[in-house]
Amino acid sequence: MSEFILQLIIIAPPLLLALTVHEFAHGLVAFRFGDPTARDAGRLTLNPLKHLDPLGTIAFFFIKFGWAKPVPVNPNSFRNPKKAMLWVALAGPASNLLLAMAFALLAKAMRLAATFLPYSTTAEAILLPVNAMLIAGVWINLVLCVINLMPIPPLDGGRIVSGLLPDRLALAYLQLERYGFIILLVLALSGMLGKVVLPIIRFANALLLS
Repeated sequence: MSEFILQLIIIAPPLLLALTVHEFAHGLVAFRFGDPTARDAGRLTLNPLKHLDPLGTIAFFFIKFGWAKPVPVNPNSFRNPKKAMLWVALAGPASNLLLAMAFALLAKAMRLAATFLPYSTTAEAILLPVNAMLIAGVWINLVLCVINLMPIPPLDGGRIVSGLLPDRLALAYLQLERYGFIILLVLALSGMLGKVVLPIIRFANALLLS
């Protein structure tokens, strides 16, 4: 139980930040393109309580992937819905990639600073958990970035692909959205999801933290 609590303390802050920034980025880009839906719903905020999905948060501790409540977007508010939705979809994974880079830089800075600090049990007791939190932040954001970029509607990657396809093909492609969760579940349970995304995540994680 103590190990689970320690894991919760280390993972919860970067996870909440990653999910919050992901959804905030969607809402902000949608707002920039002329859609006030997220703002009017009180979702254009960095308050994690506005974005939190309890099931999605708990899921991260068991299946290593979580989600927040999707930010509402009204494509009818856009002058060019197809183009706008592509950028709105891209904003979420892009924000997680930037966060992963920021966490990695902070982890490296802390590692460098630690070499100049005199050793003490107090410093170690503070630095070790913070360092673990920063390293977890890199991994969590890479997971959210890579998985969300998978070309399966309703994931962001699916919406990005639909934004690049001709209108007729895009409409047909988006019909997969009704089966998206089932496809992801089958991929996860069969182990195929891990085989596809884990090598990418591990490579990016090692690259950022090297």
